[in-house]
Amino acid sequence: MPSRDSAWLVLNGKSTGDEALRAAVGQVRERGRELHVRVTWEAGDAARWVAEAVAAGAGTVVAAGGDGTLSEVAAALASRQAPAGTLPALGLVPLGTANDFAVAAGLPQDPLEALVLATTAPAVMVDLLRIKADGQVRWCANLASGGFGTEVTVETDEGLKKLLGGLAYLVTGIARLGRIEPVQARLRGEGFAWEGGLIALGLGNGRQAGGGRELCPDALVDDGLLEVTVVPELSGELAATLGTLVRDGQRAALERSAVRGRTSRLVVEAPAPMTLNLDGEPVSAQRFAVECVPRRLRMRLPPDCPLLSQPS
Repeated sequence: MPSRDSAWLVLNGKSTGDEALRAAVGQVRERGRELHVRVTWEAGDAARWVAEAVAAGAGTVVAAGGDGTLSEVAAALASRQAPAGTLPALGLVPLGTANDFAVAAGLPQDPLEALVLATTAPAVMVDLLRIKADGQVRWCANLASGGFGTEVTVETDEGLKKLLGGLAYLVTGIARLGRIEPVQARLRGEGFAWEGGLIALGLGNGRQAGGGRELCPDALVDDGLLEVTVVPELSGELAATLGTLVRDGQRAALERSAVRGRTSRLVVEAPAPMTLNLDGEPVSAQRFAVECVPRRLRMRLPPDCPLLSQPS
């Protein structure tokens, strides 16, 4: 019978050959931790393994993969009709191409260090984004992005990502420079309103997406608010910031050209279907209702995590 200290590691099927992770799992077990490994191959697997972990009374579910895997596991936990305190804590071992949430959170990149932290660090309460579009509800752990950056992320070839890692997004972005078309949209929220053509949109629980593009540089995962960043279509003097914006979203470029704010909820509407990338999952709709759900999960993060307003 699994104990409350047991952990379920939900591994992205693309990373099953990771020898460093295999060694880390063995070492953690040798230290006395009960650790069960489950692999995701198709849609719905993460939810099944989370349900199994909950039924077994597990103390932790660890997502092993990139931002998409983190989002799948977080969504499976958050979708359950149970208070956060009764659910297993969420951990993360970064194995993806960009690992945007892990980088912003200061998580170790070494699989053993990350796995030890994911199974032993004190759990803190964190927010999640809940997005309603076309009658469906989706959850987002890191960042929802739209506009030019979203098209770059969606179009970046899997082979290129394997070869170049996060640099692949920059290569794809440069290839698209001659055909940027602004997205017309209207945003309305508590204390925030904007309308016009945009080339980038970030709705952050976390801070960066697309291989290091820091769209929401001040976002926190425990403040009950989502950070909104709108980069309007560029012209004249603002066009000089374009290279910086598409490369790495440097703070200076955002402060120069972006419209930013914080709100607990936001409605995004467009005259034609637009795409939001929810932690790697592209979703197209004309209307998105985005809400920050405070303290929805417990997560094991570094004690000095930059994404926490009050580090543990």
